[in-house]
Amino acid sequence: MGREFSELSTNGRQVTLNRPKALNALSSPLFEELNDALSKYDENKDIGAIVITGSEKAFAAGADIKEMAPLTFSAAYSNNFIAPWSHLANAIRTPVIAAVSGYALGGGCELALMCDIIYCTDKATFGQPEIKLGVIPGAGGSQRLTRAIGKSKAMELILTGKNFSGKEAGEWGVAARVIEGGKEELMAETLKTAETIASYSRVAVVAAKEVVDKSQELSLREGVEYERRLFHGLFGSKDQKIGMTAFAEKKKAEWSHE
Repeated sequence: MGREFSELSTNGRQVTLNRPKALNALSSPLFEELNDALSKYDENKDIGAIVITGSEKAFAAGADIKEMAPLTFSAAYSNNFIAPWSHLANAIRTPVIAAVSGYALGGGCELALMCDIIYCTDKATFGQPEIKLGVIPGAGGSQRLTRAIGKSKAMELILTGKNFSGKEAGEWGVAARVIEGGKEELMAETLKTAETIASYSRVAVVAAKEVVDKSQELSLREGVEYERRLFHGLFGSKDQKIGMTAFAEKKKAEWSHE
């Protein structure tokens, strides 16, 4: 089980899940590699956006059943099984875009939902089919999918194990963009968005991601107050002065990322 990185630009990185024989089934060793890569990219101040993708056939077709099947309750509970899979959602401050082609099932759907933005092909297939295995989503699927599409629809999908299409993902708000065509067209659009995000002030981008994330946890009043505090705080950054001065002078901003 490996991983493959290809440079996006001087401002971003692309992470490609690379277990073709297993349709990119997710395992603990794979997540160790993924978490290590994401942490290093997150610490690199020259990287303004990260893209996670898989193959044409599968973003990630689910968790590795061979790893899970022999687990006991005590082993899973005492070792906090799959908790490290949430490192992306809990610790990475750089915006992450999922480019989904093919299957994104179970853990694959959860991994995509952990990302900040999802782009997918119209032929992509999402789902949380864990119920068919006698278990439930364990990496946030029940929580993030419900927040994305509402309780009733999420309940139906999780209780029946039914899949939904890339087209439906766009219609329901799971995916920000649905791209007609194949992996090539998907990556072209995804990388274009990543480059746009990476072209802005890192300070402002991190703050923008933070306030949107907080909207999922706070009441409207608390969220607006939190947003306002970060908005006020940005007036202490160099990039606020650079950006507003450049706008007034009709010049392109040359960000300091400070």
